[in-house]
Amino acid sequence: MRIGIDLGGTKIEGIALDDRGHELVRRRVPTPRGDYAGTVAAIAALVSEIERQTGQRGSVGVGMPGALSRVTGRVKNANSTCLNDQPLEADLAAALARDVRLANDANCFALSEATDGAGVGARVVFGVILGTGVGGGIVVDGRVLAGPNAIAGEWGHNPLPLPDDADLPLRPCYCGRTGCIETYLCGPALMRDGGAADNAAISRYEARLARALAGVINLLDPDMIVLGGGVSNLERLYETVPARWQAHVFSDHVATRLVRNVHGDSSGVRGAAWLWGGAPAR
Repeated sequence: MRIGIDLGGTKIEGIALDDRGHELVRRRVPTPRGDYAGTVAAIAALVSEIERQTGQRGSVGVGMPGALSRVTGRVKNANSTCLNDQPLEADLAAALARDVRLANDANCFALSEATDGAGVGARVVFGVILGTGVGGGIVVDGRVLAGPNAIAGEWGHNPLPLPDDADLPLRPCYCGRTGCIETYLCGPALMRDGGAADNAAISRYEARLARALAGVINLLDPDMIVLGGGVSNLERLYETVPARWQAHVFSDHVATRLVRNVHGDSSGVRGAAWLWGGAPAR
C-alpha cells in the first residue's frame, strides 16, 4: 500500500492506493496554519488513521510547497512560510518511524499524470499547475527530475518571454523579482485582467502562455505538457495555445501535445503516493 499526503496551505489530504493504483481510502484535515509542529502532528495522525482504517502499513510520500535544500536538507521556497528552514523530512520520519519521501507539489502532479494519467506512455512529461500560483514538474521515464539544486521545473519564476505593451510595466512577484511568469499566468492574474469571460483577457493570457511554454519546448522538448489547476479547465487553451506557440518554437514542426489532466485535484496526492516508484500493476 502506498500512502500519499498533499500538504496544502488550507488542507492536508491523504490517500491510500493499492498496487493497481485503486483508491482504498481518502481523508482530509485542516492545515494548522502557521504552526509547524502542529503540521507534523497532523500528518502523522492522518497516516495513522489511514492505516487503522485499511489495516495495512504503507509507504509514505508527501507533496509540499517548496523543496528540500540540497545543502541543509531543510525546506526552502515554500509559500507556506512556517515550513521554510524546517527539517520536515527528518521530523516526519521520526514521527512515523519510517523513511518518508518528499517532493514539490508540482512534481507530484507531473508524476501522477505520467504514471497513470494523461501522460501514460510519454517518455518526457512536463506538468504545469495554473492555479493560485504557477508551478512545473518534469518526469522522465517515470521518474521525477529534481536536479542538483532541487529546482527543476520551477518554470513560474522565470521571466515572461517577449513582454509587449500589455505586459508592462513588469509585475512584482512575491519572490522579490519582477516579471515572473507566475505573476501573469496564475489564476488571480487572469481575474485581475478581466477574467475568463473577457475574450480580450483570455487572448492575452493565451499569448503569454504560448510564449512561456515555447521556452520549455525549446529547452526540454517534452513529448507532452499536461495542464492542471483551475485555469486548466478552459477548454479553448488546448487548441489556441499550440497554434500560437509554433511562432516561438525553434522547429519546423511541433509534435509536443498540450493536454488536460486526468486526475484533477487528486493528481497531487496520487503523485505523492507514487513517489515510492513502480507502475500500477495491470
